[in-house]
Amino acid sequence: MFDRHQGGERVVLAALDLGDPDFAESMAELRLLARGAGLDIRGEVQGRRSRPDAALFVGSGKADEIAALVAATDAEVVIFNHELSPAQERNLERRLHCRVIDRVSLILDIFARRARSAEGKLQVELAQLQHLSTRLVRGWTHLERQRGGVGMRGPGEKQLETDRRLIGIRVKALRERLAKLGKQRRTQRRSRSRHRVLSVALVGYTNAGKSTLFNALTRAGTYAADQLFATLDTTTRKIFLPRLADADEPGSGEVVLSDTVGFITRLPHDLVAAFRATLEATAEADLLLHVIDASSPVRERQIEAVDQVLREIGADAVPQLRVYNKLDLTAAAPGVGRDEYDRLQSVYVSAQTGAGLELLRDALSETLLAARETGASETPSSPSTVHSA
Repeated sequence: MFDRHQGGERVVLAALDLGDPDFAESMAELRLLARGAGLDIRGEVQGRRSRPDAALFVGSGKADEIAALVAATDAEVVIFNHELSPAQERNLERRLHCRVIDRVSLILDIFARRARSAEGKLQVELAQLQHLSTRLVRGWTHLERQRGGVGMRGPGEKQLETDRRLIGIRVKALRERLAKLGKQRRTQRRSRSRHRVLSVALVGYTNAGKSTLFNALTRAGTYAADQLFATLDTTTRKIFLPRLADADEPGSGEVVLSDTVGFITRLPHDLVAAFRATLEATAEADLLLHVIDASSPVRERQIEAVDQVLREIGADAVPQLRVYNKLDLTAAAPGVGRDEYDRLQSVYVSAQTGAGLELLRDALSETLLAARETGASETPSSPSTVHSA
């Protein structure tokens, strides 16, 4: 039901600089997203405007420039680095004589390709259907035809109304199945809570190295790659921290560590909503390990993007320890950062080489031990950068 890209499709990328400070970084992300989807980038068109054009987003002259590049490169799809309205997509397709999608559709497509678990696939399908429901008019040229007959709601129902009704039925079924899976997950978490098993969730900007760090700490062998959204399905493993062990409590040194989906600027709202059930584990964790790419020149903006999503899912109050990763790409050395009260704020590691991982394990033990001993979250909930990576 949802338009899926085939590997190797020829595409042209288009974007407007509307005065955003992260325009260059956003374009770099779009290129990575397109390559990650297996698309063949034939060219780019960029422009600058104070505000988008209501009809074409880019304006008439820039649309003609894109059309010329599409014709010259034999491109099949134009991908805009923005969220387009259904009317803008429709107008652009008529003007450019090819398919047009926006950043949201591209991200949804990548999620559809990468989801592996049954729940992950359900969540992606839900997000796709919610996005598609606003764009049904794009695909139909027979909207005024009347359709009746066996199996239909009744004579006189329009095709568009039928499709919206069928999508609504499917969305309801998906939500019910996801709610059931969420209930099962909450039961499992309550069971761990009764056994006093502490939980830690890895969060961070996409491609910050969460899965590589997860594998280094757990030896889980989960999929990790240098691409955006390499991980979609939450993976959970137990690790043992000796300093947390209590001789009178069997298994008290065990900690449940979860690897979660990465975040990105302008993450589609439908996607956040669809993955809310999975991300509940983040909101209910005892500690968040916020993994940060120490080599990124825009890491502060990436940190804010992650914190924004955490606020959206109600996880902003969970204690957070920042882990500056990829030190092998910088001149920085492994270490820890503390605030003026000697509380841990950050750890500097390289998951790729293993440098600083013992410091991270010690930091985890110290932070979780303090929380367990006090019976409350004494750890910093709004960490600050103690020293520059």
